[in-house]
Amino acid sequence: MESARELSFKDVRIGPGFWGDRQGLVAEAVVPYQWKALNDEIPGAAPSHAVENLRIAAGLSSGEFHGFQFQDSDVAKWIEAASYAIAALAAAGRRDPELERAMDGAIELVGAAQQSDGYIQSYYSVAAKGKRWTDLEWGHELYCGGHLIEAAVAHFQATLSRKFLDIMLRYVDCVDAAFGIEEGKRRGYDGHPEIELALFKLYRVTRDERHLRLARYFVDERGRKPCYFDAERERLGTGKRHRMLELDYFQAQAPLREQRTAEGHAVRGAYLYCAMADYVREGCDPGLRGALSAIWENATGRRMYVTGAMGSQAYAERHSIDFDLPSDTAYAETCASIGLVMWAWRMLLVDPDSRYAEVLERALYNGVLSGMSADGKRFFYVNPLEVRPAVDRARQDHEHVRSRRFEWFGCACCPPNIARLVGSIGGYAYAFDEASVWVHNYVAGSASFPAGSGNLILAVETDYPWEGLVRIRVESGEGVERALRLRVPEWSLGPGRGFSLRLNGEIVPAPSMERGYAVLARAWRPGDLVELELDMRARLLYSRPELGEAIGLACVQRGPFILCAEEADNGPGLHRLELDPSSAIAVAREDYGFGPSLRAEIGGRRVILPPPGAPLYGTEPPAYEPCRVKLIPYFQWANRDDGEMRVWFRTM
Repeated sequence: MESARELSFKDVRIGPGFWGDRQGLVAEAVVPYQWKALNDEIPGAAPSHAVENLRIAAGLSSGEFHGFQFQDSDVAKWIEAASYAIAALAAAGRRDPELERAMDGAIELVGAAQQSDGYIQSYYSVAAKGKRWTDLEWGHELYCGGHLIEAAVAHFQATLSRKFLDIMLRYVDCVDAAFGIEEGKRRGYDGHPEIELALFKLYRVTRDERHLRLARYFVDERGRKPCYFDAERERLGTGKRHRMLELDYFQAQAPLREQRTAEGHAVRGAYLYCAMADYVREGCDPGLRGALSAIWENATGRRMYVTGAMGSQAYAERHSIDFDLPSDTAYAETCASIGLVMWAWRMLLVDPDSRYAEVLERALYNGVLSGMSADGKRFFYVNPLEVRPAVDRARQDHEHVRSRRFEWFGCACCPPNIARLVGSIGGYAYAFDEASVWVHNYVAGSASFPAGSGNLILAVETDYPWEGLVRIRVESGEGVERALRLRVPEWSLGPGRGFSLRLNGEIVPAPSMERGYAVLARAWRPGDLVELELDMRARLLYSRPELGEAIGLACVQRGPFILCAEEADNGPGLHRLELDPSSAIAVAREDYGFGPSLRAEIGGRRVILPPPGAPLYGTEPPAYEPCRVKLIPYFQWANRDDGEMRVWFRTM
């Protein structure tokens, strides 16, 4: 099957509703707040110094480099998020001159920090002069460059200005001169994949075959023997690696066409698998496609949390083994869920099958959005599925777990990553080819698809994901013949569940279903109305028995949301709650003071605490009292008082 085409974020207008609210928050609050954080203007927040590092590299300021060697990437992701925000404001007929000035200033600063041959990286321009490309394993040079390339592409698409794009084209020329299989070039690649997917994205704008060739080089070279990283470490005299930081940490243990499991650092892996999918899209490669499919099945079928989170252990932020998914010590980095969304999207373009959209939705509405507070000014790096604040404060193996979001991080990869994803969410909703239009994610607003000499314009009215009714009206496209393919989520199907589909008010009695999509094929006319109603009733989910941490437990899902219990609604001791599988789950809309939400209640029971002085161990079984367990969407936890949180529960 030919790959589907993505619809630019500029061809999708987000209307009022779930995503419109969040895009507005990003444009009006998150992006300005993050610019202050990058300039160290947030009292009490961890210092960034990212902007100042670039100023020093540009010769506009004096001082020492501060922070991680990848600090430039925070600025890059911020520029990308700001570009999307400015595009969204422009689509609504609005401008933010202050934001535009800040973005233009950031781009000019990157250009000023660029060296004469096109190289950009403040750490190696300030703190490690003369050591360019000498520590690819840990230096993050190409990683930072990749994020800057992505930002430049977004800026060009949002504004049609080439000023940032031209800066980064000079940078790519520098990289192309340094890396490759030709004599005199390095046969290396970055320890943190990112340049690969960025180059594929750049190629789709420039159509310059050099950019495609360089992207393919970095994918093809990773894992080739002898390993570049081993030779580099020998030159540097670095010594032996920790067992958690062996070559699989970098996905470099074998050529990619030979890999079959998701290994190593979860974010690195997700970004690399995005590039593999891009490679497959740009030309058939059976070996690479087979490896990509096998890694996908392993990652999402054995190593993914129910929230769409990835990476189960704190040390090295990495995957461990199949079915090892602890709730209370989960690392589940926000960036890993963002990477999974990006990867799932590319898999959808390669092969439009709803199983990829299901994972995209799971990660997006749970693992990603949990990383940012309702006001957009506090962030989680780590997203556990169980929190007991007193335990987390007392135990060293829980020191990465927090029950409150942070104003900023010294390693601040996650906050601007969320901002850029939310800002570009329209680009993750639709795909098309000459015969079909796919609606993967239901977003209120409109979308315009090229169709011959005109456009097929669809207007979407929905309160999704809070409610399951989606109305799609054809606004333009007289006589356009396309199959409209509407995703019917897995949670809306199954015994006793279903969906309804209407066309111009008439029920479609037996909709054609293909690969998880309801299909309506016809010559469309302006005014045609399609109404899809999904079954949003809450349900219990259980894990496979191999998942030892969750065996015998259940969690609650309602629509795309995984729900959780908080101490604020249930009191302390959430581990003493049990759910009654026979109990109906009541759901109502709610506003807790941090925006629209929902409240779910299910019958259950609570273990009664024994009297003071009872023995630690004894022969008496626990006693219970009936209770109602109250739950909210997982992504909204920790927006109220500090306290316990739990996703998985024992059942009666």
